[in-house]
Amino acid sequence: MSFLHSFALLLSLALTAYADSTPTTITVAGVPITIDGTTISVPSSSTADSAGLASIPLASAAAVACALTSLDIGSAYVESSGSEYESTVENTWNLFNSFDSPSCIVYPESSAHVQSAMKNIYRMGAKYAVQAGAHSAMVGWNSITDGVLISFARMDTTTYNPTTDTITVLPGVRWGEAADAVQEFGVSAIGGRASDVGTGLLLGGGISFMSPLYGWSADRIKEMDVVLVTGDLLTVSATNQYADLFQALKGGANRFGIVTRYGLHAAHTGTKDDKEWFGGVISYPGSAAQALSDASAKYIRETTDPKAAIPSTSQTLSPLSYHDISHLIPGDARGSGQQFGASSIVGDEALYWDAYTHFRNFSNAFTPTSLASSFFILSPIPSFQWSASGGGENAMGSPGVSYGAINYWLIYQPTVKSKPQAVQEGFELLFQQAPSTPGVPLYVNEADASQNSFATYPNYAKLQATYAKYDPLRFNVLHTEGPIGL
Repeated sequence: MSFLHSFALLLSLALTAYADSTPTTITVAGVPITIDGTTISVPSSSTADSAGLASIPLASAAAVACALTSLDIGSAYVESSGSEYESTVENTWNLFNSFDSPSCIVYPESSAHVQSAMKNIYRMGAKYAVQAGAHSAMVGWNSITDGVLISFARMDTTTYNPTTDTITVLPGVRWGEAADAVQEFGVSAIGGRASDVGTGLLLGGGISFMSPLYGWSADRIKEMDVVLVTGDLLTVSATNQYADLFQALKGGANRFGIVTRYGLHAAHTGTKDDKEWFGGVISYPGSAAQALSDASAKYIRETTDPKAAIPSTSQTLSPLSYHDISHLIPGDARGSGQQFGASSIVGDEALYWDAYTHFRNFSNAFTPTSLASSFFILSPIPSFQWSASGGGENAMGSPGVSYGAINYWLIYQPTVKSKPQAVQEGFELLFQQAPSTPGVPLYVNEADASQNSFATYPNYAKLQATYAKYDPLRFNVLHTEGPIGL
């Protein structure tokens, strides 16, 4: 009998015991689980030790966490096989993440379900990952093998409360869906620039098309519900007793808990029929690269207008609603490995061109053998973006200057199933050849896993202290993949 089949049979027996209130003991991955009425217990020798490390093999720890969660919230929310399980595993934006095999996938429909899963993960010392929009370019950040995957596919609604002027977004929402849900009220959330991107954007800070006017996407958050590694549920805001955690979540990525609800300040941008904006997608030939780089450097250095843009002409420009803008870049293509790298630059035209030149040389070395395409994406971060929202400090902290946030984006050939070591070494050499400006934060959502974005934050020391306060055993860092530095 296969493990999955025996696992299902054991759960069936356990659920029968639940109904009859008859004490019984089942064994999952070699660990006895005793069920007595509504009480589930495992031997203390099988649980996580004082350092948060499992004393049983990780695969066994995950299997038991899956079993306990299924007993707690019901088997309808915990899957170890089937079409929904396979779809979740295979539908990651980054092909490299689609080959994992979670011990189970938990599909919560409430914060209480997440609490149960996290309590059992913590109890057993299991590995875990969380998947919201499945759009991460980092390997293993939203997928896992021999661990528990929490998928927010069933928590994907967006609502608007006109009385409080608040948009409530659940974690499984993608930004295109959020725009569709609330445009009829003439409002929008300040979310991602690609409609397929999910709410994890907020935890990394978040750059939107209107960030110079409204601030970082995370700065639009009013409050959040967050489940800590222990399974405790907190509602955090800038004005309650958890203000330090609230700040840390706005740029601390996945290191500070699992957010199950975002309450966002609404931006009054009009309905889909209100063509009050002007724009589109502008393409430049390769021969214009230096001219565009120089213009971008000048714009970043000199602009003081939050509504300004680099001037150009294109047949694709037209009147648009903000709803149209939210869907300009789908970003939903699947089937290739993805990788990001980040840089942040303060300087003159020569410095930006130097970074571009090194990136072009790197890309040419690996195209087309490993890479199908690559992009040098420059996002201006004006100094006034840090105070535009009036929502208080985020996890990063203002560097006090305008700068350019560079995303080195690599798209691999579909035949490449994992990151080649030679490409990774070349990427890390690029970071050395075109170093970021000291004292300016890297954008963690677009950084390589090898880059310590947190250490570049002006608020780094405060971020470290907050992490130590809410996760003193460092369970998150030891049991799930994410940014380094804590």
